[in-house]
Amino acid sequence: MKLYKTHTAIILEKDNLFSILPDTDWNHFINDDNLYQKLEHLSHSLPPTNKEIITGTLLPPIGDKQELWACGVTYLRSKTGRQEESKASGGSDFYAKVYEAERPEVFFKSTPHRITGHGGKVNIRKDSTWDVPEPELTLVVSSSGKIIGYTIGNDMSSRSIEGENPLYLPQAKTYDACAAVGPCI
Repeated sequence: MKLYKTHTAIILEKDNLFSILPDTDWNHFINDDNLYQKLEHLSHSLPPTNKEIITGTLLPPIGDKQELWACGVTYLRSKTGRQEESKASGGSDFYAKVYEAERPEVFFKSTPHRITGHGGKVNIRKDSTWDVPEPELTLVVSSSGKIIGYTIGNDMSSRSIEGENPLYLPQAKTYDACAAVGPCI
């Protein structure tokens, strides 16, 4: 099953059939620990419509009251790369410690107004000399902490800024159009 957010509706896709959901409040609708069961029920009770209903602009599948958080240094290659980048600033120990730590590196990435959707353009900072896209598996989590779905994410990073000093992580990660999410959950 796939769930799309548009300007006018929430759209459910199941088995290549599309249905417009009666609820249009994304924040309320998505914050449900039993989202899958709710969607399964709706898929049997709503009339299907044609695929053209999603040809308009798809919005990022995130509500205006939600936040985007990210995890860092999750792979050995990431740890090694971040250590190398921050060696001159003395920050390489931070990455070694967080990779082995019990608590993961979790950081605030963005508010919804800084996120672009499917086919949208992401930005890079003008004061950065090295910027990279970071494709991510993006988890959708309810307010109680239950994983209720997933989507695709692109966490843009200004490596030259983060490498200069790990404490600059917020500047390297959070700016207008710093992330793309979607097209669906």
